[in-house]
Amino acid sequence: MIERTLFSSDHEAFRDSFRRFMDKEIAPFHAQWEDQGYVDRAVWNKAGENGFLCMTMPEEYGGAGADKLYSVVQMEELSTAGFSGIGYGLHSEIVAPYLLHYGTEAQKKKYLPKLASGEMVGAIAMSEPAAGSDLQGVKATAIQQADGSYLLNGSKTFITNGWHADLVIVVAKTNPAAGAKGTSLLLVERGMPGFAVGKRLKKLGLKAQDTSELFFDNVRVPAENLLGGAVQENRGFVCLMEQLPWERLQIAIGAVAAAQAAIGWTVDYVKERKVFGQPVASYQNTRYTLAELQTEVQVARVFVDKCTELLADDKLDTATASMAKYWCSDLQCKVMDECVQLFGGYGYMWEYPITRAYADARVQRIYGGTNEIMKEVITRAMGLGAKPS
Repeated sequence: MIERTLFSSDHEAFRDSFRRFMDKEIAPFHAQWEDQGYVDRAVWNKAGENGFLCMTMPEEYGGAGADKLYSVVQMEELSTAGFSGIGYGLHSEIVAPYLLHYGTEAQKKKYLPKLASGEMVGAIAMSEPAAGSDLQGVKATAIQQADGSYLLNGSKTFITNGWHADLVIVVAKTNPAAGAKGTSLLLVERGMPGFAVGKRLKKLGLKAQDTSELFFDNVRVPAENLLGGAVQENRGFVCLMEQLPWERLQIAIGAVAAAQAAIGWTVDYVKERKVFGQPVASYQNTRYTLAELQTEVQVARVFVDKCTELLADDKLDTATASMAKYWCSDLQCKVMDECVQLFGGYGYMWEYPITRAYADARVQRIYGGTNEIMKEVITRAMGLGAKPS
């Protein structure tokens, strides 16, 4: 296999440290969390106490000022272990960066330390019942009132960390007549009158992840809770587009790690499992299937590592990130399907990690923008965008 050169010895030491945290604070409880449909709130507080949240945020805002590779390590380890209920990545590397890049100084000082400590859990509310990948189709509105506040109305669905969220970045139209150019981001806190968390959604996979509906009924959002203040009003869509490459690369990172873990579980299984008196691994079909899968995952990992290097140099463009997201999530689903087949009947039993990984994988091709949308983004970068009819 090609040696990875992405990580330093410090990153690998952090990997060992985070594995110990997972062994103690996550592994013994994750199956229980899958049954109840959400992780215990304490796992957020413990992560904060150990410095595992918002690590890339500057020290002045409660972070460690670490490079993004520490977050990449964390994402890889959670995906490798199959701990899909843990929403640290979205909290630390999607919600917190919006505050860091676009927030006012007062907003950063108020919220980032609480996110880093685990006192607050963060979520971002983009998707709506009638607007998923099409962010331009958002119907939620936040109309400014005479006193400067915004009256927020609408609903959101499929919101990761929604059940626990203390702070939600809500995508809404502050100027509905302007379409996408009238979109803004608002900081909505748990407890604001009119803000309600709906039911936890029962999903095919990611069963321990607290995915919820959110409802906003005449929520009066103070003017100071417009993300970035007046200079960012109606620039929400631009902000979303700027941050999506990193979000999509995170999906690819998790996809490759999960696929590699599945291959590892399957190799171990086929060596032990016997069919007609012979190990499953002795059959040519088994060996060739695993050889093909390992080759494709190796290719994907090299590409994702290169994308990560580009990200560190601020050179990762939207089309390349879309390629990574689409290709790696498609590959993840392919790997899971082939590995379940090699497990036979046991591959359909929930007690086996491969079964849970199979269920978890399917949504990767949907969220962060469907893979069909990724292909559209790529073709537009090639100068092949569809012309309006």
